Amino acid sequence: MLIDGKQMHLQCTKGDVGKYVILPGDPGRCEKIAAYLEKPRHISQNREFNVYTGALCGVPVSVCSTGIGGPSAAIALEELVECGADTFIRVGTSGGIVDKVKGGDIVIATASVRAEGTGREYMPIEFPAAANFDVTLALRDAAQELGLRHHIGVIQSKDSFYGEIRPESMPVAPELLAKWQAWKAAGVLTSEMETAALFIVSSVLGVRCGAVLNVLWNADNDAAPTIPPDAAERGIRTAIGALRLLIARDGSPE
Repeated sequence: MLIDGKQMHLQCTKGDVGKYVILPGDPGRCEKIAAYLEKPRHISQNREFNVYTGALCGVPVSVCSTGIGGPSAAIALEELVECGADTFIRVGTSGGIVDKVKGGDIVIATASVRAEGTGREYMPIEFPAAANFDVTLALRDAAQELGLRHHIGVIQSKDSFYGEIRPESMPVAPELLAKWQAWKAAGVLTSEMETAALFIVSSVLGVRCGAVLNVLWNADNDAAPTIPPDAAERGIRTAIGALRLLIARDGSPE
């Protein structure tokens, strides 16, 4: 949606962003990610949305923060697609669910449990929140090349951070605790707040989206002080590596 020739929320337009976009949640992380690009420049900042554009292999690549949760993530994706972007990688933080997922690991999502509301405004709950295969494969290959401990599979996206962190304090505690045990029994890897919405919106808009998540800790068996100091960098490096692979595989000119 254009206001005075620019997207209403992102405050940018066609030509400002590349077809490939990295999507962190935190606006403060955008500059750090953009530093991995060639000749990055700041495009705009409005509300939770912070946009940079540079290049990889000579191809324009952008970074755009989504803020916390599905509603703002969906807005970012919608407006980036209007600006010409068509390939997205979410890079975020998460908390491990199954015991094998530890702080410092990265998780590459193949799909997400739709425990969020935004996607319901796009598709019925029966429609799966699934990642694009090509993006997922590139993320896997990049993680392997980097030698990072990683997991690939289903994650969970929800709307309430504290509903996960302290479910016992909620009036619906029995429901939250029972579902957590269900996710764990089914092998759901980690929990976060944006990926399901991004997967649903990308499917509706016909664009590609994948996700790599830095695991800060496992709430059931990790202590927060054990978080590796470079934990947040691991997903960024994986996303950059994956975009290099996608650019080559897509046949984009260098």
